[in-house]
Amino acid sequence: MDEAEQQGIALQRAISDRIRKLRRENGWPLDKLAGIAGLSKGYLSQIENGEKNPPIGTLTKIAFGLGVDVVYLITGENRQATDPTKCSIVRANQRRPIIHRGAPLGYRYESISYNKIDRLMDAYIITVGPEPPKEPLMHQGQEIAYTLEGRYEFNYDGRKIDVEPGDCLCFDSDRPHFSRSLEGQAARVLVVYSAPQKAE
Repeated sequence: MDEAEQQGIALQRAISDRIRKLRRENGWPLDKLAGIAGLSKGYLSQIENGEKNPPIGTLTKIAFGLGVDVVYLITGENRQATDPTKCSIVRANQRRPIIHRGAPLGYRYESISYNKIDRLMDAYIITVGPEPPKEPLMHQGQEIAYTLEGRYEFNYDGRKIDVEPGDCLCFDSDRPHFSRSLEGQAARVLVVYSAPQKAE
């Protein structure tokens, strides 16, 4: 096992530990958080035990359920939303990069909505690389994906769709889906995930 693999395993364990710690601090059984995040109890248990490496969309839903920012689950940094107004702004130089072990080579996630309290969606600028993930993504909710630049192939439940700049996808996330860039160049996509209501 090389150093990168060891770091990836350590990151996955840290994420699992943070989820379990926050759930227990709330005094919740597994099924309560699973229900809030739209996951099965068994899947959440596998995540907490480090047996499953959840995609960013699933981590976002768990984070919303726990009332924290997804960046905290991944990095451990206490980055709560800071803007109490009805309207917030994240400047171009304030985007928060998120490194996720489950992302394929060439993928990059930048959070652009983290500063809004009680938001009902989460948005990222995602750089899509040429390699597909090892396993298709699948989680509760819906997504909108607007292509900013580059071409990519979007696979949805066995259907292949070529996507170009200006194209916009809107889909249910509970079917297997993944993307890979075309023509040897990365694509950049604005992706918005619906989020469950935060726990009270």
